[in-house]
Amino acid sequence: MAGIFAVTFPFFALVLSGYLAARSRLLPLDAVPGLNMFVLYFALPCMLWRFGSSTPLAQLFDPAVALLWLLCAALVVSLAVWWARRAGAGWPDAAMGALVAAFPNSGFMGVPLIQALLGSGSVGPVMATLILDLVITTSVCIGLSQWGAADEHGAARAVGRALAGMLRNPMPWSILLGALAGALHWQPWVPVGKTVHLLADAASPVALFTIGAVLARSQFQARMQGGGARPPRAVGLIAFAKLAIHPALVWGLGALAAHAGLLAPALLTPLVLTAALPAASNVSLLAERFGADNGRIARVILWTTAVAFFSFSGVVALLT
Repeated sequence: MAGIFAVTFPFFALVLSGYLAARSRLLPLDAVPGLNMFVLYFALPCMLWRFGSSTPLAQLFDPAVALLWLLCAALVVSLAVWWARRAGAGWPDAAMGALVAAFPNSGFMGVPLIQALLGSGSVGPVMATLILDLVITTSVCIGLSQWGAADEHGAARAVGRALAGMLRNPMPWSILLGALAGALHWQPWVPVGKTVHLLADAASPVALFTIGAVLARSQFQARMQGGGARPPRAVGLIAFAKLAIHPALVWGLGALAAHAGLLAPALLTPLVLTAALPAASNVSLLAERFGADNGRIARVILWTTAVAFFSFSGVVALLT
């Protein structure tokens, strides 16, 4: 276990550093969007491009991985929406609560962390899940968030806006263009390639620091907007779904698929570890945009990130 903590501790320590820096105002809150912009549009795309160019296409577009991941996401989303609606939540809160329970932080945290734990050969399935969550899981949940306005084509418009946002998101494009470059054995001009590698090397530490800063900023904004009325039980149940139910479903259904010969056994561990990651930090922005309780979503992301230091490390110990 000490060896596992030796790998996971620096990742979560960087998140904590960013949180404390923003919480103490050592990092001004107004600087957080610029830091996030650097990660999202410069450093992270270069890292994903580099991994995509060295990952076989068969790993990025494995039908078994796609079916397993989407089935588990559908079960988590359905369960979360059913529970929230039964508890009296509106469609925006139900849908965004479901998204934060089903969408792990695979881009900012998962790719570098799982690569450090399992090696570069494990990155393919992680990036495949990232594409699926950005394109399909997010679009479905955004559509559900506007279900109450379906008579005015609100759900259709919301899905259209989600797809448009996906087209502007550099992460899936970076993976796909990297995969294309790898398939064609194309290498950029050497000075450009070195620039890409410098930015890629910066992605992991800056992205982790930014996660913490974004969490502190979201928490501050939620307090300012009076978003603190949700009971702790609602936050705890969603966090439990993210950190326990989601990886358990991926492990259980994945083990059945591997036993039946439908899924390569080597892919099961990185997929379960991806599901065991904390919730994606960008869900807070989506919740604010589509009328959900952003305070609740921010607390779910914060608590899953804090608890995942122990729960994720425990899952690693069980699987490796």
